[in-house]
Amino acid sequence: MFLRCKFCKEQHLERDCPFLKKLKEFSPRIETHFSGSSPPEIFVGRYNYPNVFTGVLSPSYYGNTEELSMPEIWYEKKLAINDILAHRASMIYARFVSNIKKATRYTTTMQEIAMASRSVSSEFQLAKRPHLASFTDTHTAIIGNPAPLESIRLEENPYIDKKVDYLVSDTDAKATNAIQELYKSKIPVSNIIKILSSGLLGLKKSRKLVPTRWSVTATDDIITKHIMQKIKSYQELGDFRLFHSEYLGNHYELIILPDVFSFEVIEIRINEFNQPKGMWTDYESVFGRKKYAYDVTGAYYSNRLAFCEYLEKIKRQASCIVLREINPEYYAPLGVGILREASRDAFSKKPEVFPDLKSLFKQINTRLKININNFLERSKLLANFRKQKRLSEFIN
Repeated sequence: MFLRCKFCKEQHLERDCPFLKKLKEFSPRIETHFSGSSPPEIFVGRYNYPNVFTGVLSPSYYGNTEELSMPEIWYEKKLAINDILAHRASMIYARFVSNIKKATRYTTTMQEIAMASRSVSSEFQLAKRPHLASFTDTHTAIIGNPAPLESIRLEENPYIDKKVDYLVSDTDAKATNAIQELYKSKIPVSNIIKILSSGLLGLKKSRKLVPTRWSVTATDDIITKHIMQKIKSYQELGDFRLFHSEYLGNHYELIILPDVFSFEVIEIRINEFNQPKGMWTDYESVFGRKKYAYDVTGAYYSNRLAFCEYLEKIKRQASCIVLREINPEYYAPLGVGILREASRDAFSKKPEVFPDLKSLFKQINTRLKININNFLERSKLLANFRKQKRLSEFIN
């Protein structure tokens, strides 16, 4: 009988875990002192909240290391899973315990790094050598090689975008407004997440560290809701459209229906025999969600952001059903950032346009490894769409 591996959460012995083997292969071998260029990256945990582990991630070498932490770059370069794992496993997580509202002697330095838009050279002294461990989460890529931080020193002044510096200094601006302004200024979403997580946005009295997992969803959600306010006043789309993309074993089919705004994600993981082994789904109507998407979790909000960006671009509103087929190739957690980028890339391409759903579904079936009915029979939005009388039915 196999136990659930604590590294990749799959059912096998730890000694057989491909994820653990990569961690061992690429983990740096250092003592308690090292220097290097943080991508920049920070991580704020959520366990034992409000007294959480937080800290800085950095490799033990200098250079332009932004690629180690940015899913935007991973997708642009189409990095393989092993390449991303090598990047993640090469960094040391120099951490300390902090109350979310009480700054420590390390917090200011960590915040300076979080604000940076380029790699930051730093010197670290650890209380103990890093040990082989990883923190896996569906929201973020792996965080590995933790070690207690004893001291940290910046070896250069971080390069900070003027808009970031302005909004961090503005303690009268609400966090939601600041995030929207950063997004409008083309600050990458992954950078906005770090700034929010480090407690640098919002009213002065409300500022606090935000666990990275929460920051990811909050950033996607806040940006999306601002866009949605405009989308729901646009004219409805008049045809059926289909977009698709694939990255690292994540196959997406994004169905656009001519309707008022609504959104649904259906995910199915398949095994090596192309049989379903897990299913997750969440949706919302034109009235929005009142609760967190507990089934799909962070990917729901990342996919929804990509969809809303597309609707804003074409100045229309529509309904979207996201089908995600997860293949065995996707064996390690890489975070929702790559899913956001895969969805964005799909929507950047010319859509396939169909006269009806039957022909659209037929096209999808040529690309999926399982029959599309596995998805459609679980779709609440599709069921509602088929029940409704269309306005076009009353027009000759």
